[in-house]
Amino acid sequence: MRMRISVALLLLAGLAMPAAGQGKGPKKYAVTTDRALVVTKEVLVKQGYDVVRVENRGRDYVVWYRRGNKGRGKGKGPPVRMVIHRDMDRVVFLETPSAVLVDIDVRLKL
Repeated sequence: MRMRISVALLLLAGLAMPAAGQGKGPKKYAVTTDRALVVTKEVLVKQGYDVVRVENRGRDYVVWYRRGNKGRGKGKGPPVRMVIHRDMDRVVFLETPSAVLVDIDVRLKL
């Protein structure tokens, strides 16, 4: 009886392992890099961030942004970066906070 239970548990563990390793990775969008950059800037400004600068590094755009003072006069946050990577005919957002990425996702699907 114990042998049957242990064999059943091993089979279940073996079936679950491949499913655990099937991560999708970052989401890819079929838009131009210019469109992705414009939408990113609009979303950041809408959420209260200031876009400091945008750097073109070959296939990547690096967007530097910081938290605004929200009208309270308490200064601004430290600069943070986000990368828009061009991969073949797709755009991938790297190092992007999930709250910002959700709004970018909605805007790019319109």
